[in-house]
Amino acid sequence: MDRSPIIAPVPAPGAHAFALLSGLEAGVRGVLVSVMPLEMYRAYGDAGTVSVIYFAIGCLALLGGLSVPWVTGRVPRRWTFTGGCVLFLAGQAMAVAGGPLMGPAVAVNALGTVTVFVCLNAYVLDYIGRAQLGRTESLRMFYAAASWTAGPVFGVLALEWWRPLPFLTAAALTGALIAAFWILRLGNGKAIARAKAPTPNALAYLARFVAQPRLVQGWTFAVIRSSGWWVFVVYLPIFAIEAGLGDRVGGITLSLASAMMFLTPLMLRWMQARSIRHAVRAGFLAAGFLFAAAGALAWWPWAAVAALLAASFFLVLLDACGGLPFLLAVKPSERTEMAAVYSSFRDVSGILTPGLAAAVLLAAPLPALFAVTGAMLLGCWGLAGRLPRRLGTPRPSHGRPLPAA
Repeated sequence: MDRSPIIAPVPAPGAHAFALLSGLEAGVRGVLVSVMPLEMYRAYGDAGTVSVIYFAIGCLALLGGLSVPWVTGRVPRRWTFTGGCVLFLAGQAMAVAGGPLMGPAVAVNALGTVTVFVCLNAYVLDYIGRAQLGRTESLRMFYAAASWTAGPVFGVLALEWWRPLPFLTAAALTGALIAAFWILRLGNGKAIARAKAPTPNALAYLARFVAQPRLVQGWTFAVIRSSGWWVFVVYLPIFAIEAGLGDRVGGITLSLASAMMFLTPLMLRWMQARSIRHAVRAGFLAAGFLFAAAGALAWWPWAAVAALLAASFFLVLLDACGGLPFLLAVKPSERTEMAAVYSSFRDVSGILTPGLAAAVLLAAPLPALFAVTGAMLLGCWGLAGRLPRRLGTPRPSHGRPLPAA
């Protein structure tokens, strides 16, 4: 009798598995988000120099993200993901040393971020069915909420207590991210029919991206949404200081905005009762109106801050549903390539927003930037009117509803 052991198959990872990975990754970045700019300024002592370094890092991260498909064509995805985490660890080690290494530390962390982001989104597209993408995205945000709520405050306090502590904490969270990834055994993703085809170069898959209007539309939503967050995180604190509200207002509003991520399950229920198209349009419309109102209410600073805080609620809603138009339009054979294109929205907004702000501030005071951001968000509301009305909802098949994947 054959007594060889029967090895049970490993169950496919679901929404909670990817939410766990997203929460740990958010923990790494959340602890450092308020620390790195402070350390950069202390290291180089000049805001202009820091701005130039951040601009260069944004360009580097953009190229790095677009190169991930080329890397995964030569290095298995599981090792590419792990390599991104190793970049995190290297950046954190350089940050502990500090001084002139702070610039390289931020650059290496940025490359680690785009690498992990591209691979994680490719895994989501591999293992999560279309009908479950909305639930998965909201769960990922819910798990990340604690990291983004507590991380920035903890990072600043830890930096004051013992300088290496925030970087060592981020390193510990990176180790937990690596361990969770390997325990989940995601492998290299699902095999694709054209696996033997050569890996396309960046220009090839960028051309395919541009040729698909729904992908361009979804990517545009992500860029403008990210630009809204850039203005909220960077320029709201500056406005508060210039208006005499103090230097704590920015940190408090960021924590309150991050806490709204805990509401994403309720946002998902609201979206499921309507449609992705309705949720995306509502988010852009309300956020755009509130940003514009903040610009108009600049003479009453507390009202302007309240309007921006209210707008952050709708930016969180867009974080939960705004990526779905892109993810639902991706072809299975282009998961890794288009995940790389999608990840570029962070770096593009990181280049676009400071450039736009510089241009606006040459001709107008800071509140004008809030109004311009509101106009961009309202433009996306108009663009979202072209989305299919039943986007993401189960479609009938031979008289029966399709089962949830």
